[in-house]
Amino acid sequence: MTLSEHLRELRNRMVKALVAVVAGMVVGWIYYDGLFAWLSRPFMTAVDQAKAEGRQVTLALTGVADPFVLQMQVAAVAGLLLSSPIWLYQVWRFVTPGLHTHERRWGLAFVGVATPLFAAGVLLAYVILPLGLELLLGFTPSSVENIVSVDKYLSFFIRTILVFGVGFLAPLLLVALNFAGVLSGRRLASWWRWIICAVFVFAAVATPTGDPINLVLLASPVLLLVVLAILVCLANDRRRSRRAMLAGDESAVDYGTFDDDEESLL
Repeated sequence: MTLSEHLRELRNRMVKALVAVVAGMVVGWIYYDGLFAWLSRPFMTAVDQAKAEGRQVTLALTGVADPFVLQMQVAAVAGLLLSSPIWLYQVWRFVTPGLHTHERRWGLAFVGVATPLFAAGVLLAYVILPLGLELLLGFTPSSVENIVSVDKYLSFFIRTILVFGVGFLAPLLLVALNFAGVLSGRRLASWWRWIICAVFVFAAVATPTGDPINLVLLASPVLLLVVLAILVCLANDRRRSRRAMLAGDESAVDYGTFDDDEESLL
């Protein structure tokens, strides 16, 4: 593809992803009350714990237009989560536009695996959030009432669930790069020390509190997923090697080739 064709492809993918997000936002707007109750439940759990310890914590709106802005933000979160299968697929199809026709099913497999992984990351973040909030709110002096702005809490919530969701997708990216012929399983396995270090650094930055407990709660499942990803990559390398040997090329592993002139169909 030429540069203009790549830019056009990017525009088309972004438009499709944006349409999906907007459709999800409409659903989020309709079911706003239930969604806000779900979003605020981790905070309410932390508030109950704070009240049991004799501290006052309040979730509050501080501006005239804040209720409308809040509903827009909640709708945006819903749109992002509900449309995740579509925009994940669009990202995959843009990153690997040259896959052969018989390999296009990888895109559907990518979405089929990425969606539950992303959801698992969001669920883990949702479970950990009350613990992190309780720890953070616990630093409030007993003589001080803690009034938390809803928009700040929502920003904190969104950042946390997105980071956890993306963290769970990182191992899948390794598998995608291997299937695309960019990385071999052997090379990934040789980087195990750096991978462990990177996962723990990521977990330390991503966790809402940075304490060792929440850090391990995020790093452990991500490390497990990385190990599974490397095993899949090694198995795929062996499969490609056997196919190359059957084809008469005993010296190479066939990672497949990219045809830059091949336009994506979806």
